[in-house]
Amino acid sequence: MSYHVYSGEAETREPLLTGGYLEPDHLDSDEGEIIFDRTSNLKHDAVGSTRRKLTYEEAVEEAGFGLFHYLLLVVCGWANASDAVEILCVSFLLPTARCDLQLNSSDMGLLTASIFLGMMVGGYMWGYLADQRGRRRVLVMSLTVNGLFGGLASIAPRFWLFLLLRFISGVGVGGSIPVIFSYFSEFMPRLRRGAMISALATFWMAGNILAAGLAWVVIPNTWAHFQSWRLFVVLCSVPSLTSALLFRLLMPESPRFLMETGQEKEAIRVFQMMYKLNTCGKGKAFRECSLCCRSKKKPELEDSRTLASRKEQLVNIVKKALLPVKQMFKEKLKTRSIALVIVFYCISFGYYGLWMWFPELFERVEDGGSPCANVSRPSPLHNQSCYPVKTAVYMEGFVIAASNLPGNIFTILMMDSTGGKALLCFSLFMSSLSVFLIYLVHTKSQSLILSCVFSGVSVIAWNALDVVGTELYPTQLRSSALGFFTGVGRVAAITGNIVFGKLVDTNCAVPVLLVSGLLLTGGLAALLLPQTRQTELT
Repeated sequence: MSYHVYSGEAETREPLLTGGYLEPDHLDSDEGEIIFDRTSNLKHDAVGSTRRKLTYEEAVEEAGFGLFHYLLLVVCGWANASDAVEILCVSFLLPTARCDLQLNSSDMGLLTASIFLGMMVGGYMWGYLADQRGRRRVLVMSLTVNGLFGGLASIAPRFWLFLLLRFISGVGVGGSIPVIFSYFSEFMPRLRRGAMISALATFWMAGNILAAGLAWVVIPNTWAHFQSWRLFVVLCSVPSLTSALLFRLLMPESPRFLMETGQEKEAIRVFQMMYKLNTCGKGKAFRECSLCCRSKKKPELEDSRTLASRKEQLVNIVKKALLPVKQMFKEKLKTRSIALVIVFYCISFGYYGLWMWFPELFERVEDGGSPCANVSRPSPLHNQSCYPVKTAVYMEGFVIAASNLPGNIFTILMMDSTGGKALLCFSLFMSSLSVFLIYLVHTKSQSLILSCVFSGVSVIAWNALDVVGTELYPTQLRSSALGFFTGVGRVAAITGNIVFGKLVDTNCAVPVLLVSGLLLTGGLAALLLPQTRQTELT
């Protein structure tokens, strides 16, 4: 059977990307991947050639898959790794910085919480700006804020100033984490999106290993007139600054964002560049086409003269900024949004609450026993408790960071076939069990083994969330939604670190068992999420 498209009296045949042809009766059908418009999808230029109007998914497929996507993976991956370095570096400097800054356990809880407080503030703000102004611009700005203020923290002479600078650095981290995944996913072909986002998520492990390796090499050494942990902080700011530079010099704006904002010419140029790199300049030129773009957005800001007062202007700005959150909890998005709030809170409290304290807990079991067995601490004024630095603490941190590798490989291989929801539930249930067993063990070696199991299993949940989160919301809400949920996660991380700081010296079992219970709760909530395996981005 043959299928045709009729245009006037002349008969032409327009092939689909997948082969085959369409009858006129099928032109308005919503079935399949391609939606045709009788009046506008076929355009004729001066020489009579036919130009097709491509949807976003069609244009991405037309641009191919290859060198551009691997370059994008490296650049976005390095940015993701830089966020991991900036967040986790605090946990590695605690054993020595607590003496130099004269900190008790409560102060250390505030320090680990400060960056998450900044991320909570920055997450939704940057995500909203990314949906309004563009992904690339926000990534450059947030990564610069992260690296600049993270580096300045190294010269802070007082604890309160160090705390403030870490907070501002966290504002930058809060913007780059959700926006990176929105940006990256919007270049990916549908059938490769799950595996590629999982591959991007593995760079978090690379950042974790880098932070642990730097701590292992730098902190135990003595540097003239400069405390070793301060040099470590400076080095940890370098990845963010270099990432900002790479985005500024090499990367284009997201074509999906450009299409949503009616910038058709700019989107076509991005697809042409992708095609050229993916074919290494050897294939035919990206064919002449037009795109199914939204009409250009009209300026939404009212003339200030029409507003009664500055107060009214402020109220309108706040309402506009909160509109994406209101839309997330409406109709069909409501159930998934509530479930994701629970999941993000539970996994963030558990992962960051426990992970940020691993180096401190392992220092407490240097002489054997379980992490919660040795709870007595010397006064922070006695520097001999911190020096010389015990290198085994950083070696163990490095081993735990490297234990993410099996989980990352498993996610890359299974994401597209199994789907993010199944992997998320499985990971949270296993993470809950591993944390509960950490509480039960009685030797240092057993604690290390179970900590590695927790690390390797919990990373599957994070990778699954990265994939599911980008596929559950439309383009105009995607970055705002991820920013909101990461903000919820930061509230949980702050709570977790404060709880550990308050109870680790008096009743260590309480926060450990609380982490286990919350991870179990998150796994049950994840069962409410829809399956999104290989779904099209809307």
